[in-house]
Amino acid sequence: MSHPDKRDEDLDEAPLDPAAERLQVKLRRLLFGSTLIMFAGLFAVFAAIFYKINTSDAPEAGDIVATIALEPGSVVESVTVSDDTLIMLVRQGEASSLVYADRRTGQILGTTAFVAR
Repeated sequence: MSHPDKRDEDLDEAPLDPAAERLQVKLRRLLFGSTLIMFAGLFAVFAAIFYKINTSDAPEAGDIVATIALEPGSVVESVTVSDDTLIMLVRQGEASSLVYADRRTGQILGTTAFVAR
């Protein structure tokens, strides 16, 4: 509601005392600094996302060996590349095992057999 007895010139704010003005300036600087830090953090997050999207960890075709010698009758069901190692799920008859091979040389590094107990 409006008060008819108050005039526009009475509604003007009184000037702040010097201590309140200093406090107001200090708070503005703190707000500006924290805003800059927030935007710098957002920029860093988006830069990291952009970097991860544009870098590829997938090996190139020339980095993977052409042939790997497995035992006769082996069937490779799945292959995964982890660092410099090819991890293959191999089935021999009824038994399955994981075969680890170097992706550049094709040398078998190890085998993990699955055994039912």
